[in-house]
Amino acid sequence: MDAAPPPSPADLNPSDSQHGRRRVAVVLLNLGGPDSPAAIRPFLTNLFRDPAILRVPGFVRPWLGWLIAALRTKTATANYAVLGGKSPLLELTREQAASLEAVLRPGLDARCFVAMRYWHPFAPETVREVMAWAPDEVLLLPLYPQFSTTTTGSSMDDWAKVCRRLGFTVPTTTVCCWHSDPSFAAATARLVQDAYVAARAELAPEVPLRVLFSAHGLPESIVAAGDPYQWQVEQTVAAVVGHLHIEGLDHIVCYQSRVTPQKWIGPSTELEIERAGHEKTAILICPIAFVSEHSETLVELDVEYREEADKLGVPGYYRVPAQNSDPAFIAGLAGIVRRALDGGRSLCSFAGPRQCPKVHGDCPHARAGQGGRAPIRITEPASA
Repeated sequence: MDAAPPPSPADLNPSDSQHGRRRVAVVLLNLGGPDSPAAIRPFLTNLFRDPAILRVPGFVRPWLGWLIAALRTKTATANYAVLGGKSPLLELTREQAASLEAVLRPGLDARCFVAMRYWHPFAPETVREVMAWAPDEVLLLPLYPQFSTTTTGSSMDDWAKVCRRLGFTVPTTTVCCWHSDPSFAAATARLVQDAYVAARAELAPEVPLRVLFSAHGLPESIVAAGDPYQWQVEQTVAAVVGHLHIEGLDHIVCYQSRVTPQKWIGPSTELEIERAGHEKTAILICPIAFVSEHSETLVELDVEYREEADKLGVPGYYRVPAQNSDPAFIAGLAGIVRRALDGGRSLCSFAGPRQCPKVHGDCPHARAGQGGRAPIRITEPASA
């Protein structure tokens, strides 16, 4: 049953309205992950039935998504078993929300909420929670630094659709991307620098060390259709490298987690590990598109790729930790929130207006127009 329209903010918190304080709900958007072994298959089913992920005709998607989830359940269950049978993503995201709220609240009446795309808390749960709190305005902050139609875009569309269904019409600001935010780049660079120095100290002086900035991949067809993700990943790496103090840094951008037989953007992280083995070069992997530890960092990078590197004779395998609730990273997010709220745009990047070249047309700014002020498009699944 849909929730009733919320009371006005003045009714719930008259002191805040009387003093003119902005009552802001900051909603952190993330992927989500299974919270028990029993949740793994339904989580995968939700993932592969998303029209932003499985781009096939609507009448096919439910059945094909169910089949793909069924085929991947055994492998996924084994992976999550390494993590105790569930994903740590929700707990880590809630910690980020609490940390961000603590930084924001001295100057803003802010409360941070979490909305996951493929497992609890889903958007309807969080929208109702936000409605009960009755904010003056909402800010949507995706925990994906780089925009993709498959991640931020899907979460934005889902949130907008749920708000429309529940009649929640509070003014909303959406940050679509923050790939090259200076504070984010500097905080990430410090983590890379520390890990690089530690790795270099363990290696013999003659052994070279290469940094692999590894991001989740995408099918080439999605990028060819205008998705700006790959361009934004490259911008992130350039910004992070610009903050590093490592002379002659050997580094490359690569992509992991291929899950379909289509041609994906590259080079793949697996091929870069193989190349490092041939060249007898140690590697330091930085998960450049993930800001929380989860299965793709704790299992794919820390277990599967490490084992592959050992087999291929890579002389050293190291990994940069994800940001999680790193204070500098959280401070950077707080800066993004404040600038977005003060920028007067319903849709903005970390720097305000659109950042991507016009060739990347499958993004909110391109669809809404150059000014970025029009409402966000909502994609309705054909099989709804």
